[in-house]
Amino acid sequence: MNFLEDGRTLVKVAHMYYEEGATQSQIADEIGVSRSLISKYLSKARDLGIVEIIIHDDKIHPYRHLEGKIERLYGLREVVCIPNLGGESSKSRLGAAASKYLLRILKDGQTVGVSAGTTLHEVAKSLTFPHSYPSVTFVPLVGGMGNERVDIHANHIVAKFAESLKANYKLLHAPVVVDSKEAKEIFMRQNSILDVFQLATQSDIAIVGIGGTPEHSTMVKSYLGSDHQNYFDQTDVVGDICYNFINSKGDASSNLWNEKIITLEVEQLKEIPLVIGVACGIEKVKAIKASLVGKLIQVLITDEETAKALLD
Repeated sequence: MNFLEDGRTLVKVAHMYYEEGATQSQIADEIGVSRSLISKYLSKARDLGIVEIIIHDDKIHPYRHLEGKIERLYGLREVVCIPNLGGESSKSRLGAAASKYLLRILKDGQTVGVSAGTTLHEVAKSLTFPHSYPSVTFVPLVGGMGNERVDIHANHIVAKFAESLKANYKLLHAPVVVDSKEAKEIFMRQNSILDVFQLATQSDIAIVGIGGTPEHSTMVKSYLGSDHQNYFDQTDVVGDICYNFINSKGDASSNLWNEKIITLEVEQLKEIPLVIGVACGIEKVKAIKASLVGKLIQVLITDEETAKALLD
């Protein structure tokens, strides 16, 4: 095609297609050429800059560039960013965003591992769907009994997920933390507990919260109180995922707490094909960054303030 000879035709075709809404077949009939040639004219018009396609997404999706930067920096499958409103409002919006994402990717027959905590509780509260998933199974990744309020325990959350989607679920009849490393080993050998964790390791998807350093951890305050200094002084802990306290590289930290918790271990979490991390807050930035560096999660759902901090 010679552009100098066909420039007028290129412009005419572009106007008819993009401004008048004519189909390629209609344009072909009017111009007197084949439909395939009209397609080539339109491609040429784009190549030469006669036509520029601009997606005006700033108002509808203002965080696209921010999400993309984090995805590229940490090699993530996807980042979902919400406005930061602060306090419980942000946590509620975070839960809604996570539930929407889960529904987008969930398929029949899958097993979904679920951790515990206030953020996951918000995800469960937001999860509503008119269709059922009778062949999906939700399974706890962490111990399901303890001192904290019942509605943020993994057992309650998996039951809520399953109720909303008319799916199946398993319960883990074990505490969050036991008295010693030896006690943990005994618990983990019990068939009822072993079976749940074996199923958890086969999860297709996991959805987990990410906690901050021990002094900001609701879990630690509940189970250790002021005694937590004896557990975490002189350690490299930056936060926790599935009750496992981790260092800045995303590896499990060596401390007494990690020796006594009933949970899926960090290395086992890495084997799950898709792990969705749901967390926000400046106090959690180091923990989220460690989870990203350690490749513990592939999808991050967070807020704008936290996302920007992850780029620093």
